[in-house]
Parts: sequence; structure tokens; C-alpha cells
Amino acid sequence: MIQLIDIDKEYKNGHRALNGLNIKVEKGEFVFIVGASGAGKSTFIKLLLKEENPTGGKILLDNRDITHLKQREIPFLRRNMGVVFQDFRLLPNKTVYENVAFAMEIIEEHPKYIRRQVPMVLGMVGLSERSGSYPHQLSGGEQQRVSLARAIVNKPKLLICDEPTGNLDPNTSKDIMEQLNDINYRGTTIIMATHARDIVDDAQKRVITLQNGEVISDQKKGGYNYED
Repeated sequence: MIQLIDIDKEYKNGHRALNGLNIKVEKGEFVFIVGASGAGKSTFIKLLLKEENPTGGKILLDNRDITHLKQREIPFLRRNMGVVFQDFRLLPNKTVYENVAFAMEIIEEHPKYIRRQVPMVLGMVGLSERSGSYPHQLSGGEQQRVSLARAIVNKPKLLICDEPTGNLDPNTSKDIMEQLNDINYRGTTIIMATHARDIVDDAQKRVITLQNGEVISDQKKGGYNYED
């Protein structure tokens, strides 16, 4: 589904974040991206989201070359992606229902479909009874589940998670991982950047370890194999 071929990324300040990166992710995989701060995880995520372009190499998504898209093409690309961030990024003046519905409204889905889809997805993440609440009325775990619902409401092929459990306690993190495993089981490809050693070790999924912008380990059923 995703292929990075000889990817280099050098920022304007001269920092070289990625060096000849080669990664291939198949449809339906669940892949952890791990590594110390500065290893290249965030740059990798930004390249997939087209927040940054590589300085060398090629990126393929579903066999389409997305290395250098025109600005007007990027929103259409992102329609096939869901994103979950560490800091939730919910709209504070919208309810749980409205936050999730907004992701459908911006791609101009039919209101009738929105009214049917949003409650279904909120039910999937266990938030049916919180649909009228605002973000400040929710716990951190509940806010992350809203973020997750928003990310999957448009049925993306790819879900990108950037430290999704970083601000959560261990029990809540476990709950979020159960949600992600269920989403992956339904066929969504998941790429998750994380520092959470216990989560990675328990999951026994594919683990790609980055160091100085290079892949130093790629294990099919791996663990968290580096020291911070």
C-alpha cells in the first residue's frame, strides 16, 4: 500500500532527517515506528501526510506516485487517510458529535449520511452517551476516542497515529490500543509512531526502528529494541 524508495529529507537549516529510507507497508498491516527523539519518526509521518516533501527519492501510495503533489491535490489524498495526534486537536467549541461530523462536512458528505454514520462510529468507540458533551467536559481518554472516531468516520484506507497514547495513563492507553486493533481487524492499515515500550512489546506487531534517519531494524513480530 505504501512504499518509500530511497527517501532523503534535509531541512533548510541543514539538518538531515532521513537518509536513503526504504520502507514498504502492505495493505492491512499494523506497523509501529519507533526510535529515539530525532530518529526521523515525525519527518516520516509528515511525508506521508504531505506536510513535507522529500529532498530525494519516491513515495508511492496504492501504486500512485505522491512524491510531489500540487497543493490542490493534497486534500483529495488526505480523504483516504485518518490521523490521530497525541494532543487530540479537537475543536473546543463543538460537541463530540459535531467534532466527528465536521470531518464529514469538510468533504461535503450528504447530511443524511452524516446523521447515520456519526452515531455508529461513536458507538464503536464507546461514546454514544457523550455525543452532546464538549471537549473540556471529557477525560483525556475520552478526548482521544473522539479523535479516533473523527479519524475513522470517513472509512480511510490508512490510519496514521502520532504518539496517540502519549498523554494517557496505562489503562486508558490499553483501551485505545484495543480500539486500534479492532479498526485494523476491519481492514484499515495502521502506522503508529510511539515511544510506548509496553504497548509495542505487548502488541507483537511489525516494528520498524529508526536511528539517524535510517532503518536499523524491521521485525515482523517485534518489540521495543532500543534505549531512549
